Amino acid sequence: MKAIDALLGLLERVNACRDTAVLVNDEDLLQWPKAAVKAMKAQKLIVKARPATSALCPGCECNCVMPVHNLPATASAQASFIVCDKRDDINRVPVPAAKLIQWQCSTDLVCRFVASSLGLRSPARKADIAGRWEIGIVCGDKRSQMLCLEACDTLMLVAGSSRVPLSECIKFHEGAYSLDAVQIRRLADSATTADDRYTPSNARREARKLDTKAMYESWRKAYRELQKKRPGKSGVWYSQQIAKSDVAQGRDAETIRKHMKK
Repeated sequence: MKAIDALLGLLERVNACRDTAVLVNDEDLLQWPKAAVKAMKAQKLIVKARPATSALCPGCECNCVMPVHNLPATASAQASFIVCDKRDDINRVPVPAAKLIQWQCSTDLVCRFVASSLGLRSPARKADIAGRWEIGIVCGDKRSQMLCLEACDTLMLVAGSSRVPLSECIKFHEGAYSLDAVQIRRLADSATTADDRYTPSNARREARKLDTKAMYESWRKAYRELQKKRPGKSGVWYSQQIAKSDVAQGRDAETIRKHMKK
C-alpha cells in the first residue's frame, strides 16, 4: 500500500459516514505505511479520540466484541477489562490500554486540511447544507469562488458550478500530503456560475467605489476648512484632527493624510 492509498481509503470512509467521525485504532494504523501515519498525525488528518468503549475480547478463541469496563484510575494506570458472560471458566479479562487507543477523522478535519494546504482563510461559520461544507475563498486567475466540500458518491471539491473529486487533487510528496493548487485555481476559473454571497456584482463594486470617493472628498473638504481656521500646521496635525471627527468613518490619521490633499 502506498501513502496516498491509505489516505484515499480513509476519505472514502469519511464520505460514507459524513456527519459522523470515522474511528481507527492502532491496529488499523499498523496496516498503513509509517510515512502515511506520521503525515496524517502531523497534518491533523487524524486526531486522538476517546478510548474505545468496546473491544475484541482476548480471553479465548471466540473473538467476541464486548463492552469494556474501567476501574478508577490509579497512580500507575487505569485498569480496563471485559466481563465474559459466554463461558463459565472465564470471568474478568484484562484489556491493555494500548488496545483502546482510537484516532478519528471527520469532514471538519478534511476541510481544515484543505484550507491549510491552500493557505485559505476559513469562514467564521461553516455551513452544512445538503452535505456541503464551506472551506474558504479560493482565487483563480479570473475570479474568486467559495470552495466547498461536498459528500455524494465521493468527496468533491466544489467552486460555483464546477466540481472535482478531492482524490484527484491530493498528492503525497516528501513525507507530507498536499493539494494541487494549480488544479484548484482552474476549478475556480472554470465555474460558469457563482454564489452571489461570495462574488460581488458590478453594481455593488461600483457602489463601494463611489462611497470611497465621497469619503475622500469629505476629508479634503475638512482639510481645507482646518487650513483656514488654523493655518501653518503640519499635514500630520490636520489628519489627526480629522481622524477625531465623524467624517473619518473610523479610518486612522495616516490613511487620512495620504488622501486629504489629492
